[in-house]
Amino acid sequence: MEVRKAIFLDRDGVLCDNSKHYYITTPEAFTLNPGVIEALSVFRDRGYMLIVITNQGGISTGRNTMENVERVHRHMRELLQREGITLDEIYYCPHHADNENCLCRKPLPLMLEKAMARFGIDPEASYFIGDSERDMEAGEAAGIPSIRVPSNGNLTEVLEQIG
Repeated sequence: MEVRKAIFLDRDGVLCDNSKHYYITTPEAFTLNPGVIEALSVFRDRGYMLIVITNQGGISTGRNTMENVERVHRHMRELLQREGITLDEIYYCPHHADNENCLCRKPLPLMLEKAMARFGIDPEASYFIGDSERDMEAGEAAGIPSIRVPSNGNLTEVLEQIG
């Protein structure tokens, strides 16, 4: 049986530029970071599924809405699909630690575990790419090798680390 492998990606700071606003609330505020198209294309060519794992605590704090997050995600998918890249799934946590306790917010690994269970993904053959310590902790807790990248950097810089 073929091993299913995935690249798990944080959204804000990894896929999109969040240097001007912490919460991206509109499609117009969403801009892909440098190298995203090239890197995701290479990952696909190497046989990886592409799954986004993102905390969206602005929903809980009232700074964003679920509808806006969904609109931004549709826009992100459209931008990528124009370049021939399809995301397999997007998982997001709408909670914020200031307002409630939850089991899905990174650094807890539940979103990663759900994706691995749903798609039959081998964590040891996969990678989690994030730009925060919280991302690294979530990947480690899920048994997924994790790579920390600079926020809003060029995603192609990780290509040599991933076979």
